[in-house]
Amino acid sequence: MISPKSIHTFHIPVMGLAYTIDSPIRVAQYGISSVISIIDDELMERMNAFYSKKFNLPYQEITKKAQDHRAERITSYLNLVDTIVKEKFSKFKTELTENKLALENFIATLPNKSSIKKELSNVLNGGSALKGSILDYLERHLKAGDIDVNIMTKVDKDNFVNGEQLPVEFNDAHASLRGFANSNLNSSVVLSAGMNPRLYSYFENFNDFFPDSQGQLKKKIILKVSDYRSATIQGKFLAKKGLWVSEYRIESGLNCGGHAFATEGILLGPILEEFKNKKAELIQDTHDVFVKALKLKERIVSVLPLDLKITVQGGVGTADEHEFLLKNYQVDSVGWGTPFLLVPEATSVDKQTMALLANAKEKDLYLSGISPLGIPFNTIKGTTNEYHKQKRIDNNKAGSSCPKKYLALSKEMGPEGICTASKKYQDVKLQELEAKRFEVSLNMYENAKAKINEKACLCVGLANASYLENDIKIKGQEQGVVICPGPNMAYFDKEVSLSKMMQHIYGNESVLSHINRPNMFVKELKMYVDYLKNEIATISEEVTARQIKKWDAFKNNLFNGVIYYQDLFLTAIPSENTNIQMELQFYKEQLIAVTIPELE
Repeated sequence: MISPKSIHTFHIPVMGLAYTIDSPIRVAQYGISSVISIIDDELMERMNAFYSKKFNLPYQEITKKAQDHRAERITSYLNLVDTIVKEKFSKFKTELTENKLALENFIATLPNKSSIKKELSNVLNGGSALKGSILDYLERHLKAGDIDVNIMTKVDKDNFVNGEQLPVEFNDAHASLRGFANSNLNSSVVLSAGMNPRLYSYFENFNDFFPDSQGQLKKKIILKVSDYRSATIQGKFLAKKGLWVSEYRIESGLNCGGHAFATEGILLGPILEEFKNKKAELIQDTHDVFVKALKLKERIVSVLPLDLKITVQGGVGTADEHEFLLKNYQVDSVGWGTPFLLVPEATSVDKQTMALLANAKEKDLYLSGISPLGIPFNTIKGTTNEYHKQKRIDNNKAGSSCPKKYLALSKEMGPEGICTASKKYQDVKLQELEAKRFEVSLNMYENAKAKINEKACLCVGLANASYLENDIKIKGQEQGVVICPGPNMAYFDKEVSLSKMMQHIYGNESVLSHINRPNMFVKELKMYVDYLKNEIATISEEVTARQIKKWDAFKNNLFNGVIYYQDLFLTAIPSENTNIQMELQFYKEQLIAVTIPELE
């Protein structure tokens, strides 16, 4: 079953809690798909109030007194976004038929090889007599961008009322899913951060995720994955429940924004190659399982496999890279995240943070340990959150007041959970460390203390930018802003318009700085070599045979990746081949020099 095609070959992935919270309102009318995080219901409730007022739409506050307030807030905000996008899309189509300059500007932002660009150019050259035919053509071929949503599957905290645990459907991720499922949207939920069987099973409660009589899905599932094996395991798990994965969104393990899920040294190029070679097999194998499950459930069975897309994101920064991913790996769309943080028309970023991003150099962007989830997190030095966090540490008041508790997932101190960035947690851990201060070396003591204090309040820090940008009052403890660009931010150094960024993606304009920017595949390779070196250098426990085996496999996978790229770039991008081959050889030699410890 083939879905209507998007007019664009790129999408804007989810970024933080706030950065894409209203991106569909900003860009969907131009056919650009983007993803809203639906973790923070409080942020969505306040944005609901803000946009209802801005567009003169009715607003009914949903307070925390409502038993299902979390899901209800999410549904309400998503319905509002849907209403606004439909209205803006309708007005945009009318504008294109009545304003020649608007039509010319729109055509300039479309992919050069797209049929819609060619057809609209032909109609434009036909003159004003064809006004009716322009509207007719737009009605049939122009599609608003999708209003997709993201749920980080690990953020599924149990919830309690007066010390009593609520049923599982009131867990955070479960309630988020229910909020999306009950909305008017005809779009997709992107599941990230790995498999959550309990959450995946909850999808069965909602009819919109099953095929209708025309074999269509009103709501679709997208899995963000880092390798083919993960895709097959998760895809078949869902297929056994009669649920179809409509898209596998492959993300670079390290060369991405936000949380970074490193693979076992398998690089993006070889991963994409495997998906390309096995796509037909993946579709057929999953379809067979899917059909069996639908029959058992006595639901409508789709004889032909449903549409399945393969998309990729993480580190792309030039039109050549974009086109190469589309052509060589036959992906359906390429995610551009980090560069859009410098496009105010597309994302929600406050002015101070925007300036920080524009001035960022390679040395300022780093893989940190600030996430309470314990997963490496790409961020930038010099954020306002870093300033306020350090100020509390200096005043012996380390830790956050933890008002939202979305990441209160550690059960170490009780069943209700606690966040490792909270003051309560850090006070206990610092006391425990102080008790054994003279049993360890000063260096080990300082490192342990720094690791406790490093955790940041992401729940507040990743939401504050929208409040600051829109002059919405920020309540509670001062946390500042956390932002999560990928390393790619180092090569984009100025605020740019949406039109210019789109033309950059399609090769008709360049918004890059003149800094020597490495190819995205080479940059990822460097990050993985550095990651392996750091893993070995910072080992704090006795080395085991299992750990040595893991490092050996990691190193071998990186070697295989280098060999794959050396062959690939001989013919792939001839203009870059000489430089890339030199860089690949350099990292190969660095890899050879990595010594893996042996058992004593």
